Amino acid sequence: MIYLDNSATTKPCQEAVEAMTLALTENWGNPSALYGFGIDTARQLRQARSQVAAAMGAEADRVFFTSGGTEADNWAVYSTAKRYGKKNKHIITTAVEHSAILKAMKDLEEQGFDVTYLAPDADGTVTLDALKQALRKDTILVSVMMVNNESGAVMPISQMAKLTHKICPDAVFHTDAVQGFLKVPFQAKTLGADLISVSSHKIHGPKGSGALYISPRLKSFPAYLVGGGQEAGFRSGTEGVPAIFGFAAAAAAGAKTFRADIVHERKLLEYAIEKLSAMDGIVINGAHAAPHILSLSVPGVPTQNTLNLLQEYGICISAGSACAKGHRSHVLTAMNVSPEIIDGAFRVSLCRSTTKEEIDTFLKAMQQTVLPYRFKGLKK
Repeated sequence: MIYLDNSATTKPCQEAVEAMTLALTENWGNPSALYGFGIDTARQLRQARSQVAAAMGAEADRVFFTSGGTEADNWAVYSTAKRYGKKNKHIITTAVEHSAILKAMKDLEEQGFDVTYLAPDADGTVTLDALKQALRKDTILVSVMMVNNESGAVMPISQMAKLTHKICPDAVFHTDAVQGFLKVPFQAKTLGADLISVSSHKIHGPKGSGALYISPRLKSFPAYLVGGGQEAGFRSGTEGVPAIFGFAAAAAAGAKTFRADIVHERKLLEYAIEKLSAMDGIVINGAHAAPHILSLSVPGVPTQNTLNLLQEYGICISAGSACAKGHRSHVLTAMNVSPEIIDGAFRVSLCRSTTKEEIDTFLKAMQQTVLPYRFKGLKK
């Protein structure tokens, strides 16, 4: 199998597997228990929090574990609306966000909030000027993803956060960094965002764990789940230590090789772009500014047909977002890409273990199988 769908999920690294195995077989205590076994687990939980925080460049006591990126996004949006929405109700986001944000925004609109959706440019990037024009005195939240999961566009998050706080000092700035964590450089302490969402299974950790960074600037922020008061009272429920420990191990491992990994991924991505650009019938979509995401189209070949043809080579790619479930891409639609190109679009996404030989096999499959299929269709 040649796996080129790493933006959907990644293979758990050995460090994560070992950490989870220990948590399931030896270190399985309840960290809230007051006897030695539970206290040991609580100590390991603190260490795990420190590992994730270090990889994010965050203060350890400002990182709170969730069940994944979706929960972290929902928490950021709904708790901000709860905390600041009694007086003002204007929210800004983008038209190219993950559904975890967009569906929450639609829900808030039904509750009376006024949501502005910023459109991207042709490369998929939302500009600083677009945000500046949208900010208002009654804006309470700005939520802009760091890296788009389909186009690979990288948003100017630091500048956007600074601009938001300058024009609207009381507004909260959130970024969904699920595709940016350990893919593009940032430090939570200095990024300027008040809230940052990350996910474990995008960085070679297990599914079922993620985190929300809450800046010290937010001195009062509502809990999302209430109950036993875990996660400093912000997110109740017995901590899922196997997934958390696996997440932390993956974060620590990824942080060690981060710089080399993104150089490796960028080199392979640019190599693929060079070869694909020379093939007649292939369209490259968006900015592909992130080192690991490439959106392609073969107009005239439906996306599902391309997926099926590449599976004959054992190649796994995606139709786009793993959460789209067959719907036409809202990201490419917002970028004003033509319907013919959208209907033939798919995503290739790399990771640190992707090899040049795998890329060469993918390129060969495109040239020998997918493109001939297109020309057969055109002759008909």
